[in-house]
Amino acid sequence: MVENPTRGLDLRATSDMHQHLRAAAAAGVAVLVHSSDLDEVLLLADRVLVVCRGELLELRPPFERGRVGQAMLGVPSA
Repeated sequence: MVENPTRGLDLRATSDMHQHLRAAAAAGVAVLVHSSDLDEVLLLADRVLVVCRGELLELRPPFERGRVGQAMLGVPSA
């Protein structure tokens, strides 16, 4: 598990970290990323889980920024 894995890193180090995380996942390692950077989550994720008001919601691909934002705010899906 990594939490905010690229916070404070420059662009090169961020790219390297993303590459390491993808390589680990490709090797069969379960990689859990907790990040406050929604763009990073959408870039790396195979699955997105949102917890809002004590409820867990799993979103299905394709992950759309607006839909993830709505889930974070507790807005029901259409």
